[in-house]
Amino acid sequence: MLGTLPFPEGMGGSVYFCYPDQSGMAVWQLLGFVTNEKPSAIFKISGLKSGKGSQHPFGAMNLPQTPTVAQIGISVELLESLAQQTPVASAAVSSVDSFTEFTQKMLDNFYNFASSFAVTQAQMTPNPSEAFIPANIVLKWYENFQRRLTQNPLFWKT
Repeated sequence: MLGTLPFPEGMGGSVYFCYPDQSGMAVWQLLGFVTNEKPSAIFKISGLKSGKGSQHPFGAMNLPQTPTVAQIGISVELLESLAQQTPVASAAVSSVDSFTEFTQKMLDNFYNFASSFAVTQAQMTPNPSEAFIPANIVLKWYENFQRRLTQNPLFWKT
């Protein structure tokens, strides 16, 4: 599992993620797989739905369940079995290109950062060396940039 030894010939590993549901019961979700030809993968878990599990090979294991502990399970299986499995859709790699995804995250980060300094007009203290930009102007820029990015991710090159 450290990547120093390959899987046996014709084998690979199904990768599962478990996070207990609200009642504390283990809910295993298939994220995808790794093989000798694809020895690593990044799975998106932020969009997983709690309580919606899939079939898994870990049911017979006596693992203590603590309502706040996440677990990762790797099941070594035949490559033919791996090809027939369907991971949860929200774990799939994003179809948005990395530049668009980066730009969206950067926009969100900038807007959240700038908004954290917002003060009301009554809270402002006069300081001739500082310029203030109204929050609605930053919001307008943010919304316009998002709209343009959605219409044409490469608009900034023109």
